[in-house]
Amino acid sequence: MQTGLENGDGMDELMDDAKPRSLPADRESRPVTVIGGGTLGRRIALMFSTRGGASRIYDLSAPVREAAVTFVRGTLPEVVATIDGGTPGTVEAFDDLAAAVRGAWLVVEAVPERLDLKKQVFGDLDRLADADAILASNSSSYASRMFLDQVTHPERVLNMHFYMPPVTNGVDLMSSGHTDRAILDLLLTELPQFGVFPFEARKQSTGFIYNRVWAAIKREALAVVAEGVSTPEEFDQMWMINLRTKIGPFRMMDRVGLDVALDIENHYAAENPHLPNSPRELLQSYVDASNLGVKSGGGFYDDYPSAAESGS
Repeated sequence: MQTGLENGDGMDELMDDAKPRSLPADRESRPVTVIGGGTLGRRIALMFSTRGGASRIYDLSAPVREAAVTFVRGTLPEVVATIDGGTPGTVEAFDDLAAAVRGAWLVVEAVPERLDLKKQVFGDLDRLADADAILASNSSSYASRMFLDQVTHPERVLNMHFYMPPVTNGVDLMSSGHTDRAILDLLLTELPQFGVFPFEARKQSTGFIYNRVWAAIKREALAVVAEGVSTPEEFDQMWMINLRTKIGPFRMMDRVGLDVALDIENHYAAENPHLPNSPRELLQSYVDASNLGVKSGGGFYDDYPSAAESGS
């Protein structure tokens, strides 16, 4: 999917189109809304609940809403204790999008990595959210400029990609190509108070900064296993010994969800057809067997609680 903007081509021209807009006022008294209560969505809501404010989670699935709120409320006291000036806030779940975004100063999309779905969501958010609300995408690989078909105010749209808070707390920020510079500057200043730390991708980049490198590491790890050179467990053991980490790439992919990992790989392959097929084929075999990782009770590893027990 070549767009003419890879590696920053045309970014300066797009940035010239960015229109100044009013920054969201009274942020301390307004909620943050997360669209999607899955593995990452609930963790994003958690971090925005650490300064005494309100976070909201929108999801159409009642079990997901219940599990997301339970996760945030159960995890919040421990996380607040690690944040300077942290104070427990509140979290609510919604099944009505208009109600969920009403009054929010920031709305973060965290739905599956499907371009058609993200376009629809951003069209709805642009129509329903407050006029001064910032609209951010947690997409792992899609640039937010690809979501603008139904958006009339692209100057308030950007990428805000989280990793796995509250443990992995870096955040990629990247302009949609039209994002008001003041919005980026505001988020670079404001996000650290919630215990997450933003870094700006200064040119358009599929995968942003760290995630672009991480995607290549995951792909080669999957290829090593797909080719029968090693196993997920042994690869992770070697990784942990050499890099002195607590977990390895296959355990990390289990945590994110193998369906999500497959969606991301499919997007990279659409942009770069020369990428090898074996990593995607390996992921597809697990997804076809409903072995999605932690949330299904089994993936590359089978030592997780069942989905019913874990509330995933």
